[in-house]
Amino acid sequence: MSASGAVEPGPPGAAVASSPAEAPPSTAGPLFRPISAEDEEQQPTEIESLCMNCYRNGTTRLLLTKIPFFREIIVSSFSCEHCGWSNTEIQSAGKIQDQGVRYTLTVRAQEDMNREVVKTDSATTKIPELDFEIPAFSQKGALTTVEGLINRAISGLEQDQPTRRVTEGIIACLIDEFIGKLKELKRVPSSFTLIIDDPSGNSFVENPHAPQKDDALVITHYNRTLQQAEMLGLQAEAPEEKLEEEDLRNEVLQFNTNCPECNAPAQTNMKLVQIPHFKEVIIMATNCENCGHRTNEVKSGGAVEPLGTRITLHITDPSDMTRDLLKSETCSVEIPELEFELGMAVLGGKFTTLEGLLKDIRELVTKNPFTLGDSSSPNQSKKLQEFSQKLDQIIDGKMKAHFIMNDPAGNSYLQNVYAPEDDPEMKVQRYKRTFDQNEELGLNDMKTEGYEAGLGPQR
Repeated sequence: MSASGAVEPGPPGAAVASSPAEAPPSTAGPLFRPISAEDEEQQPTEIESLCMNCYRNGTTRLLLTKIPFFREIIVSSFSCEHCGWSNTEIQSAGKIQDQGVRYTLTVRAQEDMNREVVKTDSATTKIPELDFEIPAFSQKGALTTVEGLINRAISGLEQDQPTRRVTEGIIACLIDEFIGKLKELKRVPSSFTLIIDDPSGNSFVENPHAPQKDDALVITHYNRTLQQAEMLGLQAEAPEEKLEEEDLRNEVLQFNTNCPECNAPAQTNMKLVQIPHFKEVIIMATNCENCGHRTNEVKSGGAVEPLGTRITLHITDPSDMTRDLLKSETCSVEIPELEFELGMAVLGGKFTTLEGLLKDIRELVTKNPFTLGDSSSPNQSKKLQEFSQKLDQIIDGKMKAHFIMNDPAGNSYLQNVYAPEDDPEMKVQRYKRTFDQNEELGLNDMKTEGYEAGLGPQR
């Protein structure tokens, strides 16, 4: 059943005039500030707007903010003091991501209904147990909870029920029956599945157990289809003409791009690098002259290995922090002593040291507003403080721990300081990938041998 009727009854308002007196004073700093309850300077901008319900003037409030895992967003809220009508929505202010994302959440208890959810207008929401779907672009983007998504769907289905009961009584009764099932779902009498599929990659579902792994939440990144790219307004790339092969190993290539922080024009440098006792990798580095932001990313220069790689390092000395490390996008990281697991695609590809990666993990966990903001519980804050303290002890060499890198593609690397001899503190295992791992890497549908035999002559 579709919830396409859950469309808001119009835009929040058409701006007719701004109120300079009500706008917050301009302060130096980035346009999109990280969301924080302690930031008193972060105030919304108020604009006088036309109410689309009573056609008198109301107020639109805009807040430009930045959320980890979701980048920049614009939160807008409209309210009319004359008729009482109000409306809220969010819009992504960042770029469309390179891959789409699919969140599969198993709702087992009432606590799961309170999870924070960021749903963009391009996301599709499904509840398979009810055969229920909210199509993409049928609702505005929202910063809400799981329960809020269901309430929003109920409001959309109830919107035209009075008219349906007069003109189409049978259909109205069926919709009433289905609305009852949605309301019953909010009590969580039994577990159900919530799927949010966003081709733009800009949706988000909270993990309340961070930094530990959430067994009820599965995050899948995927490549968009041609139809999904067209739906997002992306132009399909035309096939490029074959260029003559060049030796790029001794040349640094440059191409123009935009800064991911301030969106100003910047340049990205790219170079092929040969890592001793490993393979070739591609290192890309961007330096923005406008805001000073720097970033680097590593891509594997070779093919997917026949076997996956699992590297286990027993950290026993502070000198282990200086080991060179290559983490590919398909590599997950585990620290069993901290009950911590970093999934694939998080932090992207990196060529750094062990200390640098651990500091990136600490920054990623401690700057999550859903776990440290005013909505977090004291237990969550205490767990994150303990996690940060233990991670600092590992970095300072005061605590021994195991550092595990698991890469199904076999394209990750951790320096062996005893090379070419074996490292007594490091264990490298090669293993055969499972069907699910091959599916995630896109290898199950890839046929590289004998594919010509199945092709008949075409006229």
